[in-house]
Amino acid sequence: MAPVTPTEETTARPDASEDGGGRSGPLAGVRVIDMATVVMGPYAAQILGDLGADVIKIESPNDTVRVGALHRTPGMTPLNLNVNRNKRSITLNLKDGTDRDRALELIGTADILITNMRIGALRRLGMDYDSLAAAHPHLVYAHAQGFRPDSDRAQLAAYDETVQAASGLLDLAQRSGDVGAPVVLPSIFADKVAALSIVYATLAALVHQRATGQGQHVEVPMVDTLLAFNLVEHLQGRIYEPPMGPTGFPLSMNKGHRARPTKDGLAMIIPYGPQNFRDLFAAAGRADLAEDPRVNGEFIDSVRDGEALAELLETVTPQLTTAEWMEVCTKHSIPVGPVLRLDEAPEDPYVREGHLLDVAEHPSEGAYRVVGVPLVFSATPASVRRHAPLPGQHTDEVLAELASRTTDPTATTAARTARSDDAEKEEQR
Repeated sequence: MAPVTPTEETTARPDASEDGGGRSGPLAGVRVIDMATVVMGPYAAQILGDLGADVIKIESPNDTVRVGALHRTPGMTPLNLNVNRNKRSITLNLKDGTDRDRALELIGTADILITNMRIGALRRLGMDYDSLAAAHPHLVYAHAQGFRPDSDRAQLAAYDETVQAASGLLDLAQRSGDVGAPVVLPSIFADKVAALSIVYATLAALVHQRATGQGQHVEVPMVDTLLAFNLVEHLQGRIYEPPMGPTGFPLSMNKGHRARPTKDGLAMIIPYGPQNFRDLFAAAGRADLAEDPRVNGEFIDSVRDGEALAELLETVTPQLTTAEWMEVCTKHSIPVGPVLRLDEAPEDPYVREGHLLDVAEHPSEGAYRVVGVPLVFSATPASVRRHAPLPGQHTDEVLAELASRTTDPTATTAARTARSDDAEKEEQR
């Protein structure tokens, strides 16, 4: 696909386009205030923006997402470009009375507020839910922090690594890898799982708001969210009282769950049932191994035989190339997947065909890769309509909208949206 020019819209799929009114996505007409920092809250707000919401980010001067060695313009780091697209940025000093009043007025125009500020700071600013609910009963107020605000850990600073530890994820890594000092999952995993939870929680509250006119307080504690996420499969024998066994899902804890060497690289080949193993051995020219009693029962005992069978597999998978194994496994319904090297992702056929890393032209940063929207809507396509803004880029624009609203108190959400669309079109020109 040709690089996207400044006047073109970067979309999740080539047939995605805006409607005649200049709005795109199922959340067109919804306004979100992003008063969050780093990744969790901003990523949630970015997803809502991808879905069509008008997202206004109240910038913090100390947001670490804008700090990093890689940038062309100060503050425009790779992480910032990824989590702050489809937003307008306004710089306000919330410790200043005038700016705080402007922020409060702006919040009054919104359907959703997302913040991860500590509850004490929010109370001092008069921006906690109780302080805002009376004046803005329609507001969906999403607050996220590391631990529940009513717990004795509420004041602990939460980072992805500490949340992975407190939610049991490091315990699983230690047990499955049989290591003394487990490493964290090499992804900002807790932040992103919590962000997805913020998205679905606020959307559920938005449905209620649309039906009743009433907003509500939505609390998303990271540790609780990730613990619930982990326990879907890993509660295992401890789901019963008294317990019938330990925690830990056997298949996930199997040390044999690893990529296999092929003749020309690696592939994730995971035979699950006895027939999968027998077909795989036969394809590798080792019909003798298909007679192994461990792969001739009703099921594979992964606890007893999983690691030994994994070692056996790795003696035969080098017989074929990755492409050959993909063909064999597809034919016999054996779970298989190539191992994607992230550095090679832009040239991967699957990534390219899905427009997951197209090139776009940022007004200040030049050519850059845009992570595509992974969702497809047949009637209301999601899209990347705005590049990540410079800090405070839209301050004058948003304050002018506020002033206009003050002089026209009958302004409706539809009118606000129309003004936002006009500004958005002008920015794209």
